Amino acid sequence: MKVTVRYFTRTGNTKKLAEAIAQELGIQAGDITAPLDEKAEILFLCNSVYWAGADSSVKKFIAKNKEKIGLLVNVSTAAIKGSTYSQIKKIAQKEGVRLSDQEFHCTGKLSALHSSHPDEADIAAVKAFARKVTGDKNE
Repeated sequence: MKVTVRYFTRTGNTKKLAEAIAQELGIQAGDITAPLDEKAEILFLCNSVYWAGADSSVKKFIAKNKEKIGLLVNVSTAAIKGSTYSQIKKIAQKEGVRLSDQEFHCTGKLSALHSSHPDEADIAAVKAFARKVTGDKNE
């Protein structure tokens, strides 16, 4: 099964989650400037809430790569707001991309607010989430 991890980050929070998923699955994470070179049966898309929504570059990435995404799995961080799932769902529906109903969200750091997040517990949780989504029985 071809599993891919891509991320968009301004602060490094989602990069930590993307790298944890990739490490757990034995693959490499890339930022969204790296287009999908082949079809991903599962794409973990790690992103964050910026100004109350998903960044426009995340929306463009989905649109540009829609033919190469089998199942999109949303992974997000936010210091104040909830996850980006509802925004990603709208984009996925518009682009005809299948979105998993499973998602991972954790608190992210913003300046001094939640300064320790994502923390070790968040990293362990996102690794367990990745195993669950990919069907790894070593949970």
